Amino acid sequence: MTGSRYFAEAMRGYGVTHLFYMNTILLQGMEEIGKVGVKKVVTHGEKAAAYMADGFARASHRPGVCLAQDIGSTNLAAGLRDAHMACSPVIAITGGQSDQARYRHAYQNAEDFTAWDGVTKANYNVETVARFPDLLRQAFRAATTGSPGPVHLELRGNSGQVLDGEADLSLELEERFTHFPAFRQETDRSAVKAALALLGQAAKPIIVAGGGVVSSGAEGEVVKLAELLSIPVATSLRARAVIRDDHPLAVGVTGTYSRWCANRAVAAADLVFFIGSRTGGMVTNAWQVPKLGTPAIQLDIEPQELGRNYPNKVSLLGDAKVALQQLIETVEAAGKQPRREAWLKEASGYVRDYWAECEALRNSDAVPMRPERICKELGEWLPAEATLVVDTFHAAIWTTQMSRFQRPGQNYLPCAGSLGWSFPATLGAKAALPDKPVIGFCGDAGFYYHMAELETAARLGLNAVMVINQNFAGGVRDKYGYDKSINFAKVADSMGCVGLRVDKPSGIRSALEKALAAGRPAVVEIISDAEIKAKRGWAPGSSGG
Repeated sequence: MTGSRYFAEAMRGYGVTHLFYMNTILLQGMEEIGKVGVKKVVTHGEKAAAYMADGFARASHRPGVCLAQDIGSTNLAAGLRDAHMACSPVIAITGGQSDQARYRHAYQNAEDFTAWDGVTKANYNVETVARFPDLLRQAFRAATTGSPGPVHLELRGNSGQVLDGEADLSLELEERFTHFPAFRQETDRSAVKAALALLGQAAKPIIVAGGGVVSSGAEGEVVKLAELLSIPVATSLRARAVIRDDHPLAVGVTGTYSRWCANRAVAAADLVFFIGSRTGGMVTNAWQVPKLGTPAIQLDIEPQELGRNYPNKVSLLGDAKVALQQLIETVEAAGKQPRREAWLKEASGYVRDYWAECEALRNSDAVPMRPERICKELGEWLPAEATLVVDTFHAAIWTTQMSRFQRPGQNYLPCAGSLGWSFPATLGAKAALPDKPVIGFCGDAGFYYHMAELETAARLGLNAVMVINQNFAGGVRDKYGYDKSINFAKVADSMGCVGLRVDKPSGIRSALEKALAAGRPAVVEIISDAEIKAKRGWAPGSSGG
């Protein structure tokens, strides 16, 4: 069997439905892919391919696969930074060096293999076709086990010609590693008892749910444990949809891109239970909320994360869903639990005051529109089972602060920091979820990065809706001032998509409805006020809230 045929059969065997890539890579392999029913998504840039694979992985809980030839390798690697920060299992396959070209100043040639080390869990060089099967299997294992993350395979030859060769290749696939989490590890039962004892003694405990809850699919378990123990729930940005905003125990997103009510509740707690959270700078507002030294319990799948930033009173090593089920079973067997009425009243009071403070801005009829009103309308319209994919900075801040998730099955996929990620990631998520609504949200600066992928969306029928907060500013901190004659809606129309422009609040919902029903990829461009600045996270000693 040729390596190219093996590649195609392995992709099908691992349940890969889409390959996101820039031409030209694996010429014979792509011919074979056409025979096995895997869809080829040819993009206009390597970073866009990586972002699409990332969005696909996060939406589907299956590894996303992206590819590029040797000269595009570092462009693809740059796109993997977001997947690395978000613990997203993306497998990147690139061309690489060959013996004849190495060290001879060959055209388009550079020694860049080590550039992948900082953005992947594992970085493998495939020197012979005979090694491709076992290294590909290892790539899927590494990507889906423990805390998920990206893996890179560099194939010999600038477009991976090593796979053109033949060898005695046996198609051995491992179904366990077609999705994540690949394993579900129980935690130590003595640690379960110790954690529950601490939670029982605390007067003002709080749960902070992180991205590991989403990776594990443990949203229901978080809510059930919180209800059993009468504990408020704050979330990280990535775990935004773990608990609905209308749940009485929900206090919102905590950290930097956050609601002040959540930060106030976390700061007031006497015990913080971090679940699937790496306790990084974003979720803690640079380790101010909670303050360092606050008593903590932490549950995580990675042992080196336990106590990294907040020394733990109890550490729980295990899969979030399974470990929470162990906690729930123990609580239910124990019977009656403390109700903590005073603490719940305090936490819900923060939430009540937060929304009261925001009410006027969220209902403003001002023109140009306020982002608060845009995101209120987006949240109230967002259908059940919809996925909202958002860019970094203001896109994440506004949707976190001003949109409310109140329908079943809603999902939130935030950028981990790379401006421009959201539009390609939205298309990747739509590839993973063809029968569900997928909505992207970004600003004008973010959309300009990968606007060419409108053609990709139209060509492949990736019928997502992209909402653009258009203020022609290119970012509020340093207002560059983009050309106001540019009309993204018309650009979308010219590239085979549906383009809608909205300049008044009353037109937002009808435009969103038309876009979703269009049967084509759609752009909803909403004109907003560039002078409005989003509030960053509250911290002890700051004003407001």
